[in-house]
Amino acid sequence: MSRTKIVAGNWKMNKTPSEAVALVNELKPLVAGADADVVFCVPAINITKVGELLEGTDIALGAENVYFEDKGAYTGETSPAMLKDAGVSYVIIGHSERREYFKETDEEVNKKVLKVFEYDMTPIICVGETLAQREQGVTIDLIRQQVKIALLGVSKEQAQKAVIAYEPVWAIGTGKVATKEQAQEVCAAIRGCVAEIYDDATAAAIRIQYGGSVKGANAKEIFGMPDIDGGLIGGSSLNDDFAKIVNYDK
Repeated sequence: MSRTKIVAGNWKMNKTPSEAVALVNELKPLVAGADADVVFCVPAINITKVGELLEGTDIALGAENVYFEDKGAYTGETSPAMLKDAGVSYVIIGHSERREYFKETDEEVNKKVLKVFEYDMTPIICVGETLAQREQGVTIDLIRQQVKIALLGVSKEQAQKAVIAYEPVWAIGTGKVATKEQAQEVCAAIRGCVAEIYDDATAAAIRIQYGGSVKGANAKEIFGMPDIDGGLIGGSSLNDDFAKIVNYDK
């Protein structure tokens, strides 16, 4: 099966609304006509403004987080209904920073995945290991656990539309990059895990990204690996290097 690459920019807690407008206007023409699906995942305060700027383009709008309830007394949270109504198509779930700083559990990740599917949006499910866990030799076991719990209650049809982002925590924003072989090994293991949960067709359909210090200079060799279907891009999503990553094959 031929899978369309997907390159999603995770802006994290960067860019005021006015700065967001400037960045989107800079990047829009640079990623137009890309062979990959392109997503801008922006801070909640920027979603409406960026969504307006993306109307009529092929660039999809993404959120960096969501809460797993429809509405209610959850001060400071953003509901899936709010995101859907604002034009959001993709939602990052379980990023390592959410897990580390805000103590998100695998079970909460699963709740969010189910809720995002309920509102007909696509989750970008993040999994990854720390340097200590890699050195302890538990990377594959840990990733499989994260994948299995994230997908509990997710139908085969839903899973085929999902995106999983493998982000080794030790390579995020550090300048360290997993070798293309290391990234491929884990992404292949993720695909194998999906095949065990569902079937080979689902495993062949699901898109698996790599994230962790991906830049225009190394995107082609990373995205060229058989089980890597694009990237979840942090720092390089905030400048024109993002366009080089999106256009890695040109």
